[in-house]
Formats: sequence, C-alpha cells, structure tokens
Amino acid sequence: MKQFAFLASLCGLLSTVAAVTPVEVEGSQFVNTKTNTRFQMVGVDYQPGGSSGYKPESGKDPLSSADDCLRDAILLQRLGVNTVRIYNVDPSLNHDECVSIFNAAGIYLLLDVSTPIYGEYLNRAEPGSSYTKEFLQRLFSMVEAFKDYPNLLGFFGGNEIINEDAAKDVPAYIRAIQRDLKEYIAKHASRKIPVGYSAADVRDVLKDSWNYVTCESSESPSSNADFFGINSYSWCGDSSYTKSGYDKLVEIFSKTSVPVFFSEYGCNEVKPRIFTEVQAVYGPEMTKAMCGGLIYEYSQEDNEYGLVKLGGKDNTTLLVDYDNLLGQFKKLDIKKLQSLDPSTTSIKPPSCKSSLITSSNFLKKFDIPKRPAGGNDMIKNGIKNPPKGKLVQVKNTKTDTKVYTKEGKLLSNLELKLLQNDQANVPGENTSGTPTDDPNAPKGSKASHSGAGMKLVNSHFTYLLAGMTILGLVVA
Repeated sequence: MKQFAFLASLCGLLSTVAAVTPVEVEGSQFVNTKTNTRFQMVGVDYQPGGSSGYKPESGKDPLSSADDCLRDAILLQRLGVNTVRIYNVDPSLNHDECVSIFNAAGIYLLLDVSTPIYGEYLNRAEPGSSYTKEFLQRLFSMVEAFKDYPNLLGFFGGNEIINEDAAKDVPAYIRAIQRDLKEYIAKHASRKIPVGYSAADVRDVLKDSWNYVTCESSESPSSNADFFGINSYSWCGDSSYTKSGYDKLVEIFSKTSVPVFFSEYGCNEVKPRIFTEVQAVYGPEMTKAMCGGLIYEYSQEDNEYGLVKLGGKDNTTLLVDYDNLLGQFKKLDIKKLQSLDPSTTSIKPPSCKSSLITSSNFLKKFDIPKRPAGGNDMIKNGIKNPPKGKLVQVKNTKTDTKVYTKEGKLLSNLELKLLQNDQANVPGENTSGTPTDDPNAPKGSKASHSGAGMKLVNSHFTYLLAGMTILGLVVA
C-alpha cells in the first residue's frame, strides 16, 4: 500500500506543469508579485501570415499548431523575448499545446480581442452599430479560452481605433469594452487579468487618448485601462532619443498611473534595421516612464518587417534583422531593469474630467454606453459552453524544422529550454543552435534581408503601411 501511495505521489509530481508567475499591474508598473520585481517587457509582435493569415474556417490560428509554436518559441527564446503580442486568434480552437510551449519558454502572451471578421471588431465609423451582443460573445469567449493560462499577460480591448477622424464618439466605446472585459474577468476568472488599449503614435490625439482611456470614473469605475500601448515608428535607422521624438513621449508619460510600453516599434525605412532604439527604450531616460516594448514583427510578410522568413520544414531562415536585434537585446542589464521603485506602484489615476482633454475635436464627456441587451446576463451567468484552456506537459523540445542563418548555415541542436517554475525568459541565457554546413541545403537558403535592394520609401508611407496592416487585423 505504501508503495502504491509513493507511486501515485510520484505520478502526481511528474504531471505537474511548470508555470510562469502571473504578472500584475501595480501603479505604473508590471510586477512579478512572487519576486516583487519589475517586469520589463522584451517583446516581439507575432502573427505568422499577417492579417490574411486569420481564417476561422481553416481551423487554424497562430496558436493552433504545436509544431509551428515549438519552432517559433525556440527562436524567440533564443532571441531573448519574454512577451509576444498576438493579434488574431480563434477562441473556439484548442490552444493548450502552443500556450504551454510558450509558458515553458518563459514567454508571456498579450492578446487582442478583436479580429478583422465582421461582427468581431468595433467599427470606428459607426461604433454603436458594431457594439452588439454578438461582439460581447466574442470578447467573453476570448476571456474564457485564455483566462486559466498563467502566462496570459493581458488583453488589448482595442488597437488604433481612435484617430483624428474618430475622436468624437469612439473613445466612450473603448471604455465600454474595457468595462465589459474587466467585469467579466472579475466574475469568472480566478485572478486579475489586465485590460488595455493600443494607440497609434499620432501626436495630435495621443495624449488625449491616454488620458481618456486611463482616467478613473466614479460612475463606471471598471472602465479605465490597466495599461496603455503605443504603436510608434518614429526611430528610423541610427536615430537618437531627441531626433526620434522619444523625449517627447517621456514628457507625456512621465507621470503615468498605468504601465506604458511600445505595443509596436521598429521602423524599417532604413534596411537592414539595426535597432539602436532598443538601448534607448531600456535606457534610464525612458524606463522612468515606460515598461519596454514589442518589436514589429516576427515573421517576414509583404510589408518587410520580419525577423524570420518562414519557409516550411526545410527552409526557414533567420534574417539579418534577427541577428541585429539579438545583439541589441544581449546588451540589456535585465537585473537592473527589474529593480522596482516603490513610488511607481502607488500612483493613482486622475479622475475623469473634461480638463484632461486638450483637443477641441476630442470627446470630453465620460458617459459610457450601456451594454447591448443580453450583455448583463452574460456577465452574471457566463457565456454558454465556454471554451476552456489549461497548461499541459511539453513533451517535445526539439523542432524538426531546418532553420538556417542568414549566411546559409544550418542551425543544428536547436532546442527549447524548459524553464523552472516562476522563470521568465532573459536575453542571452537560453540560447541553442550551432551553425553548421549543410550539403543538402536548398538553393536560395543563403539569406540577406529580404527587400534590402529595394529603394527606400519615405517614413510617412512606411508608417501608414504598418498602421494599415495592423488596423486591418483588429478594427477593419
């Protein structure tokens, strides 16, 4: 009997899944509450296939193929990433294996709740017509599908919805979405999961957008954003803290009451990208106001922002941008960045009032739209037949995909390092892969940065291209 009890205990131990510590928001910081250290986001935006890659009828999304996720998690862990942002996922699919792989790699997930599919996004032109019961069903399905994964960092309730032409009515609907998500999470999740907004770096409305979505309302206390992301492409090539306008961002957010970070950055006007902005983003000036960011983007798509060119099982290639970013991430002093200033965790948001808004064209009222019929019942009772995710054991740590360096050498011995409980990935610590000559390498595997020979486009067009791409992903 004792032997049986021992074996049962051993089996229980072996089935335990190592998990990262959920990160919480305290004042203007993300904080690991177990270690009481600051969580500084070292991230990459991750949406293989781009906006056209999301097709619910296909039964696939970026977190549905364990083989693809293992390949990508190995390369992201090797790069030093601790967070990825994923724009389009289908909550009805099973994501257990993929999310568990990223969890084992020490990588957190930031998820957008909207998609480009009709009925699954807020239409900035007519926000009232798209704020429906069916839309809420989509939002709450996302919560149910991902709430039990400890490496879920948070949800984006909207992406680049506010612009100069959509500043009169839309902001109130963004707060409505934040309210709905947060109240559903409070009722049906076992922990607080942060909800925030991702804004385009349009200086005419940026500060007003931040003030509007993050201020505290006594009438709707759950409608404020827990964090604020900025999609910014102002640092191009070997720029500087002042030339890029990063100093102006620090001025705006120096007294922020919520975590602020780059939800997208990495201008590609100058190719290859050298990512000198990384040292500024994690430098002493900016870390006073911001919590890191996410480089746009992991996979090479038509817009030429990729770090990795995905070519199936036999010809996936690390681009020169990957190596350049790897070099920049390795320079970071993560232990120093983790030092937590207690004064930053006690900052309270300002009360919502019209004086927070500086533009005459921006909404100054903080009346939040009522939920569509049936919305209150969903929050009270939960949605019917909710999808449920859970961590599972990661049994396979080696990818069967051939991955080549930019020089055309095969990276042998690529393997995911399974981190222990509570560990997040750190640049330079969890690397694998040895460049070797491969006589069977397919022609064309030697890679330079795709598109490096193309003539450069001006920064305004590049910014619009990136913004249009992501806009299509989330808000159509």
